[in-house]
Amino acid sequence: MTTTTGEYPMQKWVFEDAAGRFDIDLGDSNMIPGRLDQLSVPPGLELDYGHDRGIGALRDRVADLYGGDCASVLITQGAQQALYLVYASLLSPGAQVIVYRPGWQQSWDITADLGCRVDCAPYRDDLTFDVEAAAALAGPGLRLIVANSPCNPTGRRIADSDLKGLLALAERHDAYLLLDEEYALDLRDSPAVGSDRVISVSSLSKVYGFPGLRVGWLYGPPEVVEGCARRKFLSTIANSVLCETLACDVLDHRDRYLRRYTEITRQGLDLVREFAHLNTNAVELVEPEDTPFAWLRLTTGERPLALCRRVLDAGVLLMPGETLGAFDGFRICFARDPGAVAEGLRRLGPLLRPTPQVPPSTGPHGGRNSNLPNGVL
Repeated sequence: MTTTTGEYPMQKWVFEDAAGRFDIDLGDSNMIPGRLDQLSVPPGLELDYGHDRGIGALRDRVADLYGGDCASVLITQGAQQALYLVYASLLSPGAQVIVYRPGWQQSWDITADLGCRVDCAPYRDDLTFDVEAAAALAGPGLRLIVANSPCNPTGRRIADSDLKGLLALAERHDAYLLLDEEYALDLRDSPAVGSDRVISVSSLSKVYGFPGLRVGWLYGPPEVVEGCARRKFLSTIANSVLCETLACDVLDHRDRYLRRYTEITRQGLDLVREFAHLNTNAVELVEPEDTPFAWLRLTTGERPLALCRRVLDAGVLLMPGETLGAFDGFRICFARDPGAVAEGLRRLGPLLRPTPQVPPSTGPHGGRNSNLPNGVL
């Protein structure tokens, strides 16, 4: 696969360019990070090797999220490892992979590194998933279709009719549909339940706000779980027993975390909507569907990375489209304290257009280096 000119590595943007230079994080796509003192762990917990597939208590809880069987569950070090294990397990040189772009660069970078033929399907003009375009790309070696719903960075979810179309395409080619469902609020609706062709990936990082636990999972056909578990054992053996036990506590209080998420994102999205309405000559809001972030199309003619660099000078982290395979907008996360969102938008406003005046970084969020990157993505 040929890399599109102008792409910019997210790793470089977050961990090199931005590190220590912002005090308001509207770039990372997760809920406000939780704290250790919110969680509890049984006294006397034995910190042994745990289990290669994850401790049984956590696998049972994840299976309950899907309303399925723990034999279909593999606990991983974040959704990132789950995705990687699927690629490593299912793909071989020469296999075809269809991905959607913009999206998460791992889906086209790692699969290309594995020697696969990677074809990027576009979205429709309204950023819905173009199933016909994916079908037109499909060849006899198709092994995997990768999609993200709700989508990072567009904020749009796959319509039921499009989901059926992608699943039918995978079935016709004896391929798999890999669904990154990090932002799905109810995994009981996942098409991975009861299907031998769909693999779902999620974690505690985004909606729950615990990226630092590095606990994710995949849910899929037992034979896929088996292959991924073998590769996990040969790389990391198992996750941290401590982190997996803390993850059980998070899921035991799932309803509380989801209520908090819903309230915080409601307030933040109202602020972003108002901001977009006041700046219609510079940005166009793509209305998100239950995501903690929104995609803002930039209509000034400026490249997103250039804008985000100037905004970073004002102490605000955004995610330029170039890090996600797009060149016409940027992602802004609003799952933050409303005061931080409002202040970040205040600083962003004067910078949207040419020859901006950088606003001072003052007020309750004005100190630099107080909010280093939480992780990624």
